[in-house]
Amino acid sequence: MKLQDLSAFLEGKFPSYLQENYDNSGWQLGDPQRQLTGLLVALDCTEAIVEEAIQKQCNLIITHHPILFKGLKRLGVASEIERIIHRCIKHDIAVYAIHTNLDNHIQGVNGKIAEKIGLGQCKILAPKENTLFKLSFYTPVDDQAKVHQAVCDAGAGMIGNYYNCRFSVEGKGTFTPNELANPTLGQAHVPTELTEVKMEYVVSREKVHAVLDAAKNAHPYEEVAHEIIMLHNTNQEIGSGIIGQLNAPMDELAFLKQLKETFQCGGIRHTALLGKPIQTVAVCGGAGSFFIG
Repeated sequence: MKLQDLSAFLEGKFPSYLQENYDNSGWQLGDPQRQLTGLLVALDCTEAIVEEAIQKQCNLIITHHPILFKGLKRLGVASEIERIIHRCIKHDIAVYAIHTNLDNHIQGVNGKIAEKIGLGQCKILAPKENTLFKLSFYTPVDDQAKVHQAVCDAGAGMIGNYYNCRFSVEGKGTFTPNELANPTLGQAHVPTELTEVKMEYVVSREKVHAVLDAAKNAHPYEEVAHEIIMLHNTNQEIGSGIIGQLNAPMDELAFLKQLKETFQCGGIRHTALLGKPIQTVAVCGGAGSFFIG
């Protein structure tokens, strides 16, 4: 595959728009059109990681943290970042970062942490707004099943653990074609009225265009009347942190020891014990200090 095929796969699941505004996920350097010959995955792109990629003949490094957060004024070898870029260019190694867009998905970094801890009933700790849209369009009654299936196959109607969700209501649609139109129903300059169904779906931001294309391709009309409205509803699968439940309450010290063993830590830091069993646990990959409150 090409390098861009891999990035397209990642961004299909963890879209780049999910990243925070301070972040710089995505391609750091390299030509996405090149063929992938070898892949190295790392937390950070360090000089040691670049040397490992060279030794293992990998032409792509995927990291969690970007190497470029802000602009560089020169490309020499004075700083570690400059040396990393210099070596990658010299050996034709591309670098791609998937950072806070991976953090902000329920199946991303925090989801994996929660899974390893053994948390159930998980939900996003701080869900994001403005990532969901409502798409509405009007379809003849006899065509609604075909259009419904097409837009759902394209990703519409997903609400949490439910799929193929829609709201619909019947009404009367009227239109008059002009002489340039090529209507499925009706004749030029003759008013037409028929029973239509208004179909409404929740659609995530990255799937709006694909869903709209699917609706137009499956729809019998030459012109498909539609509305796209951004929702302020929080998206329960997108946002920072995760909160969940242990199967049964645990003693504080036993939980901390299990945490240390699970993540193979040399040591862990914690606040004073409170003498209360632990069952509800919130996690946040990264600093997470803004969630303490």
